[in-house]
Amino acid sequence: MIELVVVLAILGIMVAIAVPNFKQYMFQRRLNGAARQIMSDLMSARMKAITLNRKVKVFFSGSNHQYTVCDDANGDGTVGSGEGAVQVRDIQYDYPGVTYTATADPIFFVNGTAYGTTVTLANTSGTKKVAVATTGRVKIE
Repeated sequence: MIELVVVLAILGIMVAIAVPNFKQYMFQRRLNGAARQIMSDLMSARMKAITLNRKVKVFFSGSNHQYTVCDDANGDGTVGSGEGAVQVRDIQYDYPGVTYTATADPIFFVNGTAYGTTVTLANTSGTKKVAVATTGRVKIE
């Protein structure tokens, strides 16, 4: 019986040491996952612009966790008007506690280039940046 109590005490100490590290690990995983989701959606917007042969814009304004992907159906520069497809994404649905700030709303052109931006994601574990270059390349920094 004494041996069982000693083993349980040792396990309790190990769990007490591991739980804070596990929480930090989960916060870091959420931040990385949100960065990958935004990178994936930006790359998808670029491919959509090339495929549909019209501009696609991602709106990061209005919220710190929702963004909208719109395509230019009219071809007149009014992004998201007419019959253009609109897709709203919320990163807090899958990655709670992660918010972002963006320097601008990126526009992807029909040749794959872009009016770039940098999206900075943050939570309690730190920050990650997703950058869109003028060449259209999207990467996590």
